[in-house]
Order: sequence, then C-alpha cells, then structure tokens
Amino acid sequence: MNPVATEDSAFEAPPRSIWQALRDLAISTVVVAAIALIVSFIAASSAHAQGKPKGELRIGYQKSASLFVLQKAQGTLEKKLAPLGFGVKWVEFPAGPQLLEGLNVGAVDVGYVGEAPPIFAQAAGAKFVYFGYDPAAPRAEAILVTKDSPIKSVADLKGKKVALNKGSNVHYLLVKQLEKNGLKFSDIQPVYLAPADGRAAFESKNVDAWVIWDPFQAAAEKATGARVLADGTTDVVNNYQFYLGERGFVKNNPKVIDALFADSVEQGIWLKKNLRQAAEQIAPLQGLPVDVVELALRRYEFNVKPITPAVAAGQQQIADTFFALKLIPKPIKVSDAVVTAQP
Repeated sequence: MNPVATEDSAFEAPPRSIWQALRDLAISTVVVAAIALIVSFIAASSAHAQGKPKGELRIGYQKSASLFVLQKAQGTLEKKLAPLGFGVKWVEFPAGPQLLEGLNVGAVDVGYVGEAPPIFAQAAGAKFVYFGYDPAAPRAEAILVTKDSPIKSVADLKGKKVALNKGSNVHYLLVKQLEKNGLKFSDIQPVYLAPADGRAAFESKNVDAWVIWDPFQAAAEKATGARVLADGTTDVVNNYQFYLGERGFVKNNPKVIDALFADSVEQGIWLKKNLRQAAEQIAPLQGLPVDVVELALRRYEFNVKPITPAVAAGQQQIADTFFALKLIPKPIKVSDAVVTAQP
C-alpha cells in the first residue's frame, strides 16, 4: 500500500465527518422546528375547536339578584357568548355600593343594581353608564309593620321610629309615601339600619315600622306575619333595576351586550312561567326557603330594555330628592351617564 495515500485518506476524513455532522445537525434543527410548528398549529387548532374564549365578560352580581343567580346556575349566558368567542366570569358582591366600586376600578365590566347605588356612585365621580333596565317592580319594596301593630296607615307613622337602609331605594319610597300622606321626612324618627339589623329591631319592636325590599320583605312576611302598610304601587315609585357597565366595554362590544339582553329576556320569561321550579333552583343559592323566594319572584319583572328618556328622568327625580335631603354632596345629571337614550 502507498503510505502517502493512507496518510492523505486519514487527513481528508475528518473534514468530511465534520461536514456530515453539521449537515445532520442542520437537518435535525429544521425537523425539530417543523415538528414544533406542527404541534403549535395543532394545539392552536384544538383550542379554537374547543371554543377557547378570546374575550371575557365579567359580571358583578349580588345573591339577591335572582335572575343573575339563575343564569349563573344554568350556564345559559355562557352558551350565548361562546359563538362570539367570549367567556363569562361571575363576581359576587355583598351589595350595590361595593359592586359599583368594583365597576369603577375595573374589576367587572357590567353589573345589576337598584335605583339608589348608581346615584351615589355618580355623585362620587364613579365611571359607569346605564345601558339597560328591568320594568318597574313597585310591590318589591314596602313599609312593614308587625301583624299586631296598631298602626293602620302611613299617616300614623308621625313621631314613630322607622327603620331603613340609608340612601337605598326604600329611602326614596319612604319619602314619597310620607309626602303622599301629608307628612315630611322630619315628622318621623328614622333609624338607619342594614337589612339584618333592621329585621332584628323590627321583630323585637324596637322600631315601629321597617322599610325594606325583597327578598328580605318576603322573608319577614312569611316568617313573622309582617303586614304591608304601603308599597310603591299607585304611582308612588317605580323601583327599577338597572344594568350598568364600563362605557368603553359597552360601546365596543354591542354583540356581547345584545347576547346578555337576549339571555336575560329568555330566562326571565322562563322564570315567570315556572315560578316554583325557578324558586327551587334559586333558593339554596340564596340561602332562603323556597316559598320566600317564590313570593319575591312574583313581585319582580324581568324583561331588560335599553334606557329611555322617561326612565332616565325618573332616576333624575330620585337624584334631586337625595340632593335635597343632603344624602349626596352635589347635584348630578343622570343623562351624562346614559350610554344611549332611546325614544
């Protein structure tokens, strides 16, 4: 054998081996990258196929908001929003003022409260808009007296102790009922108590009357035989319930708002046609007896609609009354917080 040739072969082999290794490494890198791309594509396609939401509707609710409680339990809104690529997150609040604060700081996108909390929130500079309301429910709040009370009319409340939640819907109800019966707010002795404390004072007869809303009203009627002295009927108050939202979210997501409206209307219709069944589903979630929930449901209407000028004007009247009573620090213009007033 030619030793030179052998040495030449030995010398030339390493470059070929290195080249081969580099080429193999390059090919492997391309293959791994391709596999990673394919896996990523498959994962993305799978997530899309499974309806992974691209957005989220965060709803602030209270346990006393029976329709929202029902919608949450049944998952109907989630089904409505899935085709739009939206999921739903339910955020519970103990009361309307806290819910409005959550809306103001961006913790939720929409919420559902009574007439009074938005007025206080707007007076405090909170950023929100009214975008819907439920029809009037004047029977869902009332002035109660004990079943054996000698008080027979609102006029008999002169000089008496009346328990109420300060600045709530019932505060306005009491003012209007007193006016209707020739009395001023200064003619009674208001005792400001939250619902639980109000009921305790009422049952122990430390107050002569209690102004309260459902389902607390229904619970007192069923448990103690409390008598309704007067409610909001005969054009005294409307007792609307309002849908509120962050202005930008409401403006930028009309299809989401439409889906919320549609589901609320559908479930509200089902609820009113199936009161007992609805009460049986809602009662354990609210921690109340079924018959109490059923009675309260009978006094509410569920058929959300866009805000109208007439509804906004009614809310303005409440705001003006609260300012006159020095319950809010400054006058407000409710229409400034209405996203779209419709005729």
